[in-house]
Amino acid sequence: MSSIRREAGMTAPGRRSSTFTRLLRHGFIDASGAERLLESPELAPLRNDPVLLEALGATADPDLALRGLVRLLEAQPTPTERRELLDTLIAAKPLRDRLLGVLGCSAALGDHLARHAGDWRALVTYEPRDLHRGVEEFERELARADDPVALRVAYRRCLLSIAARDVCGTIDVVETAAELADLATATLRAAYRIARAAAPEDDALCRLAVIALGKCGGHELNYVSDVDVIFVGEAAEGADEARALKAATRLASRLMRICSETTVEGTIWPVDANLRPEGRNGPLVRSLSSHVAYYQRWAKTWEFQALLKARPVAGDLELGEQYIAALSPLVWQAAARENFVADVQKMRRRVVENIPASEVERELKLGPGGLRDVEFAVQLLQLVHGRTDASLRSGKTLDALQALAAGGYVGRADAAQLDDAYRFLRSMEHHIQLYRLRRTHLVPEDEADLRRLGRSLGLRSDPVAELTREWKRHTSVVRRLHEKLFYRPLLDAVAQLAPGEARLSPEAARERLVALGYADPAAALRHLEALASGVTRKAAIQRTLLPVLLGWFADSADPDAGLLNFRKVSDALGKTPWYLRLLRDEGAAAENLARVLSAGRLAPDLLLRAPEAVALLGNGDGGGLEPRGRAQLEQEILAAVGRAESAEQGVAAARGVRRRELFRTAAADIIGSYGTEAQPAEADQGALVDRVGGAVSELTAATLAGTLRAVVREGWGDTLPIRFAIIGMGRFGGHELGYGSDADVLFVHEPRDGVDEREAAEVAGRVVAEMRRLLQAPSSDPALLIDADLRPEGRNGPLVRTPASYETYYRRWAQVWESQALLRAEPVAGDEELGRRFMELIDPVRYPQGGLKDDAVREIRRLKARMETERLPRGADPKLHTKLGPGGLSDVEWTVQLMQLRHGAVEASLRTTRTREALAAARELGLVSEKDAATLDEAWVLATRVRNAVMLVRGRAGDTFPTEPRELAAVGRYLGYGPGRVGDMLDAYRRTARRARGVVESLFYGAQ
Repeated sequence: MSSIRREAGMTAPGRRSSTFTRLLRHGFIDASGAERLLESPELAPLRNDPVLLEALGATADPDLALRGLVRLLEAQPTPTERRELLDTLIAAKPLRDRLLGVLGCSAALGDHLARHAGDWRALVTYEPRDLHRGVEEFERELARADDPVALRVAYRRCLLSIAARDVCGTIDVVETAAELADLATATLRAAYRIARAAAPEDDALCRLAVIALGKCGGHELNYVSDVDVIFVGEAAEGADEARALKAATRLASRLMRICSETTVEGTIWPVDANLRPEGRNGPLVRSLSSHVAYYQRWAKTWEFQALLKARPVAGDLELGEQYIAALSPLVWQAAARENFVADVQKMRRRVVENIPASEVERELKLGPGGLRDVEFAVQLLQLVHGRTDASLRSGKTLDALQALAAGGYVGRADAAQLDDAYRFLRSMEHHIQLYRLRRTHLVPEDEADLRRLGRSLGLRSDPVAELTREWKRHTSVVRRLHEKLFYRPLLDAVAQLAPGEARLSPEAARERLVALGYADPAAALRHLEALASGVTRKAAIQRTLLPVLLGWFADSADPDAGLLNFRKVSDALGKTPWYLRLLRDEGAAAENLARVLSAGRLAPDLLLRAPEAVALLGNGDGGGLEPRGRAQLEQEILAAVGRAESAEQGVAAARGVRRRELFRTAAADIIGSYGTEAQPAEADQGALVDRVGGAVSELTAATLAGTLRAVVREGWGDTLPIRFAIIGMGRFGGHELGYGSDADVLFVHEPRDGVDEREAAEVAGRVVAEMRRLLQAPSSDPALLIDADLRPEGRNGPLVRTPASYETYYRRWAQVWESQALLRAEPVAGDEELGRRFMELIDPVRYPQGGLKDDAVREIRRLKARMETERLPRGADPKLHTKLGPGGLSDVEWTVQLMQLRHGAVEASLRTTRTREALAAARELGLVSEKDAATLDEAWVLATRVRNAVMLVRGRAGDTFPTEPRELAAVGRYLGYGPGRVGDMLDAYRRTARRARGVVESLFYGAQ
């Protein structure tokens, strides 16, 4: 029970009559007051009529309806007329429902009936033709009004009939808005008639057309709203143009005053001409040619949006149609204007920013999630896509929304939700205004007003709570979908296309493809035909996407490959309902996909093996492109292994996760490097490198952990008879793996109690062999190669050793290069405690007390020089070899590692497996100058990026730049060098490497 009813109950007499109880049951709040009114002489014939109480109880506000009825009966001028009203109420249910319904919703219309006691008869008629009244019918009803006061009375009488059918549900909210617009049209015509009659000399000089804009123009008018218009004037035959325009201006001004001025009967509505060219500062009436010249030269973006709903409504309709025919092409070309989409978006934000903070949450029209959000989203989509699709050119919001859904520009579910929300919010707006017939879009705060509003919308159980819940639900839906549609990145890209490009035609497509740089336009045309032909919804969406995608593919070094890959992905996902919807709706997914598919071979190959990974490119449940952490990856992989029926199935699942995550990392790397409209290229190249290295290394560790679990489960159940740990080495241990890197590892095992060493060694060997077999087995997923060549004795030594065996070897026979290799050792999978003990075992080896002796330093330098001489591939340009060339990865890493070997025992900050971290620590310790450290870091990051780029572009690893021109250009695009700048890229690499080599000569070869 509401607080209002509780208060009413408290003030009621202690002993309540049966009438009082019935009144409460029928929804009255002031039951005592209602009981007194029912005792009035005017209602004596109805006092005991249960039908009357039921009819009153069906209204939005029974108390208001009863008070209005008593006032209406009191206002009847004679007993005979009062009796006629009472008899009609008793006998005619349609009249009873209409009259009481209006009285229960609108105090203002109740006041009108009290002043014009005979107007209730306008509600008697109940014929099929009465259900949907048009302009001509309203014109007939207004025809007798020959002055502004009479026009107001006649207007309210017509409004009364619309409101009656609205509150009774005879017409829905869309029909109500259309009838209100038709009534406004008829009223403008009547006002023009009165204005002409008052100034026949002006009428003789000119032709004047009244063009409705906004809600009136779109047949979507509110009960109380400004009526936006534009006036177009021309000279009558033989009249002087200047005099004619002055006469037309006087007529237009008189028409506006007739509608807008307040009289004893109030006002109708303001006629607002401020949307005309130059606004308030411009002439009220212009000639058609003046209008056209203005919109061609000076009009702003919002002015074209305002014309979207323009239609002739009064005056010289032939001139009005000429106006529409002249300006309509300009409206549908407006989206091609520079910054058009951004301007419309900015205007919408400015409207929200100007709402007082105290009102923004109650603002039904202008606030976030309000009616304007629906209208702006629909209008923006219309203006962008309507250039080439005439089916979208409707002035009615919901008709346009339906056309957008039918054409594939908006998802059908999204369109249905927006339609539902718009209807509900418009119904709220209508009934809020209907109460006092005042122009407002604020949801009331008073509980009685909210109760009346909720009941008027059919919410009867708990009107206030139900209304609030439904209002917030619809507002939330509108806000979400407005953000999704209105700020869709694809919109701006479509708007920037030339009008002929917005839809592909075979004739124009070949020329455009050649101009965009497609090497094989004939093949490209075949792909386009396969993707976009037909009348299916899928083809319609493709026709929207492809013109934009073609431009994005063309920004790459190989547009043909991008388009081919897009066709392959589209074919693979052709029957998947979310795929094209994702590209059309979900953030920057389409542009992300275009960049990824045209950047080289690796990412498309990974994607085509499991095309559903396209979902990662959006902003939805796929998690986006942010790399997943080790714990999350391992949890997923171990769960998959646990569900598998065999080790083969378990490792296949682990490799599937690895393939998906490699794609996620590669896609993020490409987009971070190339940039998109929504996400510019990342400035910190070191961060990109670290992200790739960390993500691939964490993924490799999780894959090994899952593979180990699968092998152990199948061979030994829950418990392995040994402890077993995997130690990452090289780039793996350093969290610096590339896309095509092997996993350098050491294997450590230890027998559990009761297991002899020979059996333990056999078990460990079987585990390693099975892991390697399963990870390298033929599959659609990329293999993971395990390289254990950094173990003691290299390829000639046992694959797996115990901690004691490792300790013995390192103490007696370890060479300096093996100590250096251990600098990057880190446990990655298996028994954590065993891994920790292994690290304690090797710390004295890799961080020797007292640092390195001179002969050890000389040995390291000798090994480095020998490696540069012997391992560099024959014919390779040393200056462009990213690993072994001067200033390459080897130079930087060996220089840093030499500092770690010398000082790591004393300086804890140097004890890291990561190259860049160790270099930063050396800089902080003063072992290398800030400038030299920056030079080495820059060279290492660049060389790593080149290697990553080569793998992304070619689909296979490489340590030097490609020689094939397109591949080389693609590497250049990845590194930030546009078309024609391959030479600049190579020069920049040589320059960076040369500077780094100078630092290496000083620190590595010259240091004592």
